[in-house]
Amino acid sequence: MVTAVSLNPSRLRPRDVLRVGGAGLRTRPLRVFLSALGIAIGIAAMLGVVGISASSQEDLNRQLAALGTNLLTVSPGQTLFGETSHLPAEAEGMIEQIGPVTSVTASAGTSAKVYRNDRIPEAESGGIAVTAARLDLLKDVGADLAAGTWLNAATHRYPATVLGATAADRLGVVQAGPDQRVWLGGQWFTVVGVLAPVPLAPELDSAALVGWPVAEERLGFDGYPTTVYTRTEEEYVVAVRDVLAATANPAKPNEVEVSRPSDALAAKQATDATLNALLLGLGGVALLVGGVGVANTMVISVLERRAEIGLRRSLGATRGQIRLQFLAESLLLSAIGGLGGVLLGIGVTGAYAAFQGWPSIVPVWAMAGGLVATLVIGGLAGFYPAVRAARMSPTEALATP
Repeated sequence: MVTAVSLNPSRLRPRDVLRVGGAGLRTRPLRVFLSALGIAIGIAAMLGVVGISASSQEDLNRQLAALGTNLLTVSPGQTLFGETSHLPAEAEGMIEQIGPVTSVTASAGTSAKVYRNDRIPEAESGGIAVTAARLDLLKDVGADLAAGTWLNAATHRYPATVLGATAADRLGVVQAGPDQRVWLGGQWFTVVGVLAPVPLAPELDSAALVGWPVAEERLGFDGYPTTVYTRTEEEYVVAVRDVLAATANPAKPNEVEVSRPSDALAAKQATDATLNALLLGLGGVALLVGGVGVANTMVISVLERRAEIGLRRSLGATRGQIRLQFLAESLLLSAIGGLGGVLLGIGVTGAYAAFQGWPSIVPVWAMAGGLVATLVIGGLAGFYPAVRAARMSPTEALATP
């Protein structure tokens, strides 16, 4: 009596799939390393771009938070005939009447020139502006002194000046004091202070600041402010901005320009975003090259291992199991490259951020997205070689030398 025996197809557990896939990679370490390196470079490039951009923006946001984003500037625009207009002398007082406004100060350009000494040719002014300043200008624009002191009630009526950071560098002034003088408006002015760079009012960096009264008395200043700096309560910034032009010059509000210093920083961020998109594109190309490397490795692996495929098929391995084996190899190869790329991207971001003095930030979504991208590319790159391997018949594979 013959008993029928039913043969169930063998099954590969997840642990077995990983073991078989890993064994295939261990037999070709150099090729695997180069293919994984291509993937790693692509992921590191993308993570580096995202991480450095995020770190830069976080540093910028911290600076703005420290300085305050509630600063609005009012300046004269142009008339209907294209000529430069001017703000009324009463503009500051009228702006102070706006309820949410917390402080108002002003600066004004003059026609005076400033030189290191009285022997410099008049044409070589170095592009340094002589600006009349209110006493509370320093506080309202969030500026700091790099050396010396700011103008006060005792010095703003006399020939004393405070130099912006760029102006001091161009004039060769590194410190302030009674022995530091510049030739300003055809007379000697004592340098009493030097400003640190002013992020919210960069126009002050290249200016020699003098008191309002001395500018009127000695420099032919007409008394009209050219820039009014307005601090307001944070929640009312937009509302105050909408009424500033009509308040500063009720007769001709169309000849007034109102801006927010952080808008320039936002424009810079937009420029950076364009550059980041370009760099991300390059990272994508690098990632694609890595994917091609994975596909190449897997196709060659199939060609080199025909005998192994035939032997496994003859021992009972199904087409699905062969397909799963080579797909697992491809995914493992991509995962190794992706993990290496994430670590490399984090390292590059951390090193660059530390060099720039920024906080180091790599978004979690970028790391997760990088790993997912590598697995997707690995799956696509390994799909054709896996299908090709599964289609081989045992006799064809074993007969191939």
